[in-house]
Amino acid sequence: MGEVVETLEGHRRSVAAPLVFIVVVVLQFVSRGLQQLKKRGVKTATANRLRGEIKDLLKEASSLSQPSTFAQAAKLRRMAAVKEKELANYQELHGKERKLSYELYLKVLFISKVLTYLVLIWWFWRVPVASISQQLVQPFGKVLSWRAGGILNENVMVGIIPWLILSTRVSKFVCRLFKFKELK
Repeated sequence: MGEVVETLEGHRRSVAAPLVFIVVVVLQFVSRGLQQLKKRGVKTATANRLRGEIKDLLKEASSLSQPSTFAQAAKLRRMAAVKEKELANYQELHGKERKLSYELYLKVLFISKVLTYLVLIWWFWRVPVASISQQLVQPFGKVLSWRAGGILNENVMVGIIPWLILSTRVSKFVCRLFKFKELK
């Protein structure tokens, strides 16, 4: 019976480090994606329609380059300027609403991230998340094994807090490597 408990504890410990890392990476990707959407914004059908109309008007005005069609070209440019002002007003109005909604989502995500970290810390407090050979982490063994039991069988037992810090830093680096493509 004692052997089964040790096997379950060892299996939980072997799965804990990748599981915590995956949770941290997913939270980081979601956070980064929301920040990118907030910066870039989402293109709406109305804004796309106005951009198309402006482009068409300017294209038609540039094709009218004869002295006899100057008045008509000037009229088309003025219409394009009016459309540009309309587009700017539309973007300003909807941009504020969009930024407020993204900020709300980012706050909710931050709170859920903090709660997730607290649950993980509570769950793995004083329990090693992973074990790494002492030779691989020679000068940092004490730091990594903080609140996890130190060294056992020449392996450093990694605690949850150092593992969360390390996982967060690595996930931020991975998110920077993967640039988010523009949504169309």
